[in-house]
Amino acid sequence: MPLNLRHAQEELRTMLNEASLPRVTFVSKVEDALRTADLAIDCVPDELESKLEIFCLMDRMAPPRTVFATPSVNQSIADLANCTYRADKCIAILRKADTLTNALDAEDKQMPLVTLRHTSEEAIHLVREFWTGLGFNPTVQLDPKEGKL
Repeated sequence: MPLNLRHAQEELRTMLNEASLPRVTFVSKVEDALRTADLAIDCVPDELESKLEIFCLMDRMAPPRTVFATPSVNQSIADLANCTYRADKCIAILRKADTLTNALDAEDKQMPLVTLRHTSEEAIHLVREFWTGLGFNPTVQLDPKEGKL
């Protein structure tokens, strides 16, 4: 396992509370992460090419039930979801990937989630429950490309 991945793993372990730790699994390969995942959150750079590549990869490897969440402030979840066969299970998190770790320590516990009109209630519930379990206050809004909620 690369040193930077091990360092990130240990840092996240120290930030999560005991109740949260069993909900998070650390792996070094994408296929290992996705094999049994109910929720997959990518941490690739917030660039369209990177996000599209990881969404396509996750879509091929994950079981049909897996929900995809992506930290992004620059990309539309509508655009990313369209490259998958599970657009109803794709949700954006309005935070940059590098601020998610800092947010575990911060007082700002708001976690805005961006969905589509056709995002399934089950997917929204799963993502909200995950962030609530980590001590955040998730709120849901519709992707601006789809209009107002």
